[in-house]
Amino acid sequence: MRNSSLRNYLLRIHQSYARGWAMSVKLYDEQQREQKTTPKIKHKAVALSIVFLFPVSLLWAQALTQTIRGTVIDQESQIPLTGANVVVLHTEPVLGSSTDAEGRFRIENVPVGRRHVQITSIGYQEALISELEVGSGKEVVLTVRLTESLLSMEEIVITAEPEKGKPNNDMAFVSARSFTVEETKRYAASVNDPARMALSFAGVASTDDGTNEIVIRGNSPRGILWKVEGIEVPNPNHFGDEGASGGAVSMLSVNMLDNSDFYTGAFPAEYGNAASGVFDIRLRKGNNEKREYAFQAGFLGLDFAAEGPFRQDASASYLVNYRYSTLAILNEIGVSIDGDAVPDFQDLAFKVMIPSQKAGIFSVWGLGGLSRENVREDLGQEVFRYRMGVGGLSHTYFLSDKTYLESILSVSNSLNSFQDDEPEIRYGYHQKFDKTDLRGTVLLNHKFNAKHTLRTGLIISHLQFDLFSASTRLDTTTIEVDNEGSTQLLQSFVQWKYRLNEKVTFHTGAHHMYFALNQAQSLEPRLGVQWMITPTQSFNIGFGMHSRLDPLTTYFAKFRLNPEVAYSQPNKQLDLPKARHFVLGYDQLLRQDLHWKIEAYYQYLHDIPIGIQGGMPFPWYPTYSMLNYEEGVVNIPLVSEGTGRNYGVELTLEKFFTNQYYYMLTTSLYQSKYTPLDGKEYNTRFNGNYIVNLLLGKEFSMGKNKDNLLGINTRTLLAGGNRDTPLDLAASQREGWGIYRWDQRYSDRIGTYFRTDLRISYRRNKPRYSSILSLDIQNVTGRQNLYSRYFDSVTQKVENSYQLGLIPVLNYRLEF
Repeated sequence: MRNSSLRNYLLRIHQSYARGWAMSVKLYDEQQREQKTTPKIKHKAVALSIVFLFPVSLLWAQALTQTIRGTVIDQESQIPLTGANVVVLHTEPVLGSSTDAEGRFRIENVPVGRRHVQITSIGYQEALISELEVGSGKEVVLTVRLTESLLSMEEIVITAEPEKGKPNNDMAFVSARSFTVEETKRYAASVNDPARMALSFAGVASTDDGTNEIVIRGNSPRGILWKVEGIEVPNPNHFGDEGASGGAVSMLSVNMLDNSDFYTGAFPAEYGNAASGVFDIRLRKGNNEKREYAFQAGFLGLDFAAEGPFRQDASASYLVNYRYSTLAILNEIGVSIDGDAVPDFQDLAFKVMIPSQKAGIFSVWGLGGLSRENVREDLGQEVFRYRMGVGGLSHTYFLSDKTYLESILSVSNSLNSFQDDEPEIRYGYHQKFDKTDLRGTVLLNHKFNAKHTLRTGLIISHLQFDLFSASTRLDTTTIEVDNEGSTQLLQSFVQWKYRLNEKVTFHTGAHHMYFALNQAQSLEPRLGVQWMITPTQSFNIGFGMHSRLDPLTTYFAKFRLNPEVAYSQPNKQLDLPKARHFVLGYDQLLRQDLHWKIEAYYQYLHDIPIGIQGGMPFPWYPTYSMLNYEEGVVNIPLVSEGTGRNYGVELTLEKFFTNQYYYMLTTSLYQSKYTPLDGKEYNTRFNGNYIVNLLLGKEFSMGKNKDNLLGINTRTLLAGGNRDTPLDLAASQREGWGIYRWDQRYSDRIGTYFRTDLRISYRRNKPRYSSILSLDIQNVTGRQNLYSRYFDSVTQKVENSYQLGLIPVLNYRLEF
């Protein structure tokens, strides 16, 4: 019901950002003129200068240094490694350290700038961290994972630098990569958002500039799983609709993020309830030796982060971040914002680490956000609210030097409400979806030796819900959903990693899902093979069967043919929709900082909910499929008899960030099809057919001592446009509203999508702090890309709806 209104207020959010930028410049100019005539400065101008213009103290030039410290652990067992050598390369004199009994190292007086860090340990493969950014404002704290070598001590040789982007999860071989906090900041128009950053990767597309919702390999965005700290969480994005996986603004702050993983297919057995992709987000630990702070101001909000030890000489630490919408603050202090509504959001995240000598490692963490908007229109008012909160307790206990047990308990709540009242035309729509999930997971990992690792686990989810949705037209009310209760989702998995030799590695396993509401279940085998043809070339194979619950509102949807009959709930017995992923990949490291990768994939989807035929009041029922779902309530009768298929090839050429520059070219050619009950094959809503991304970035050392950094980053995106169903113009003119040709569903691809983004940043390093000023410009050329087509009853023509235009996002960050 809310698809069009959702897009409208997201559009207003970005329009307000653009207006706010122009307004802040204008008000600053007025402030400067006022200062010339009188020492009195109005309170509004003071507030704006605090937000956007921070005075910079003039300090004398001196050599700036920082501390690099961290922990070195075994990749599979997570056990700290004693005696590992950590060296900062290309410094005079040489700077380095060895790890202690807890695997910890510390290197002081490291010159700020880009540094290379080499990590070696007897019996383990070498690691090299290139172009590590060392700033004066914060210590650099690392967790380094080393892989045990299968060779004897006499055979061990220095290896090439491990490929960047390799996932943190050692059981992922295909369609997976890690992403760093720095990449999330660096990529043009990512605006510190992991989902927007992922748009740069092969096979990833977007349907709407106003949200961070992404399409992976032609699949519905609904197929994405979000995990935080190892456990599933509700949609962590502001202004998220029912069933959606994205929103206008991410609740995840870069102040909180650690290096994380992103999957686009055939994921390992530990990942369930996901059909197209996985974001496995990790929150970093706070500094346990020194208190540090970060303040950030921009058009997306004002952030403040704090971290440090609870007391000196203690290993426990805290990290907390809070953000509030900039536009809402300006509105509160009386600055008029153009438009009929001001988007209002805030979020809070924290993590507390409590290591112990004998009881293991405990962490308490949480993430939550509130977003709301009131829109006044000529005919009435729209009120939207979205709330999401999750808190968890994690515990890692080392049973031995080869076995650890990880346990996580979490509770989450999400509330999505929308109210649209237009009394003059006797129309109203009300929805409220309140969900509380209790989850627990246990994972046991045992490393038998350098060749064999076993991982198994159990996930229990108790899902409580209170769901209501109804519409009123001309005094006739139709209830779409009205249910309160609870159900359970049980998952279990086992996976085994076997390193046959230094060249060949297997991982195999299975995941099982059971949905208590209707006893639907799925047993899902997983397999991965990696063959290192040479030290710089690998051939990879992946297979997996995956399934994902549909939104709970789909199962409880009420339906009736006319007001004279009782409601029924025909969708309660829907099966779990399933997808079989097949992936073949080849990866070659051309040199230490350059590689290319190609992946071909085929996905067969079955047991997909589709519309039924015969006796239904709407002609689009027989061609409906949940493979085209984005968000909202689906209150039509469905059966689990649909199929679909996605297939394509993806190419990536990536030059990692070295010598102060990088580039990445990704190309994806694909098809995404579905078959409903009429037996015909149609394009899916997300079948754009092709995506080309080109990223370029260069960094320049500035200042007398070359301590400061100027970064220029661009991204150019070319993709097939959105799919749409053709309109029957003659029939639409005759009936007075849009009449579609449902037998040609999604046959139109409306135009070509083209966009160029730009990011410019400047980091200044001072003895006690660092400051970063950045400007992200989405769609720097202002090109109008088509979003959809619709019939206008006033003009009696088919009109175009467009994506967003140029969007500037200014940001200032202070680290101290």
